[in-house]
Amino acid sequence: MRFTIFQESRKGSRKVNQDRIAYTFSRDTLLLVVADGMGGHAGGEIAAQIAVRLFIERFQQEAKPLLKNPLKFLQDTMLRAHAALTSYANQFSMLETPRTTCVACIVQANHAYWCHVGDSRLYLFRQGGLIGSTKDHSKVQYLVDQGIIGADEVMAHPDRNKIFSCLGGLVDPVIDLSRRTPLRNGDILVLCTDGLWDLVSKRELVSIIQERKDLTKACLRLIRLANARGGHDNITVAAARFGRFRKGRVALSIIHDLDGGGSHARITRIIARVVGVTIRSALLIFILLFILNELSVMEAPLPAELLNRLVGPK
Repeated sequence: MRFTIFQESRKGSRKVNQDRIAYTFSRDTLLLVVADGMGGHAGGEIAAQIAVRLFIERFQQEAKPLLKNPLKFLQDTMLRAHAALTSYANQFSMLETPRTTCVACIVQANHAYWCHVGDSRLYLFRQGGLIGSTKDHSKVQYLVDQGIIGADEVMAHPDRNKIFSCLGGLVDPVIDLSRRTPLRNGDILVLCTDGLWDLVSKRELVSIIQERKDLTKACLRLIRLANARGGHDNITVAAARFGRFRKGRVALSIIHDLDGGGSHARITRIIARVVGVTIRSALLIFILLFILNELSVMEAPLPAELLNRLVGPK
């Protein structure tokens, strides 16, 4: 399985970036996760960091190289993140528990599995069209479901950012799990926070993804559009395009990482390996040339005087 990944997080007009984003993969499985720390509560960035870190750590412990049950892994990790935030608040005697939304996705055996809490979203695109997405745990989504307002009224509604489920809340979070969803060649997964979708409509999102075959250019276009419209919140997006599917390893095709996160460290390690291999190859070539030169010298006839010194007179 080949995939191309783009990820970027910008603080917009906010003083602090409370969003967190990460991905990791084993030989056969990929994890993408995005969290949006809730700015109206103490330590939103801490909550997002704890949630993302817990996902990464558990994945690296359990994906050997496959996860036994991806959906169970996602649900259990969400619940553990919720409990970890409560423990953190108790440990540091915080008056209020840090809170965050979260969306995470597992890709394994040519299928995608995802879950979310709050209003961080996942979109699945196929052949330029949107074929799947998460449904926000929000007041306006409830109003849409009840037929009180239309979907086109959500972006302008004054309560569009009010959610009823999050990690670190007073009650256990509502966790929505997807079905086991088959992926096809060229499918694109996009995970993002409300800093993006609040300023870029679903129609615009589909249009930009469809128009630009280059994943990096498409995502940067979305981010620039959100910033141009005020960028009133942190803007975070992670996207993955999937290529040829075949049995065997997950092969990393391209990584674009502009925010200097964990992927930057991975790129640095890859570059270091390439440099190391190049140096070792150069040394090996030098040694071989040296040996060949020595052999050619040994094969040359020795002068008679030198022969006499070595073996004496006959």
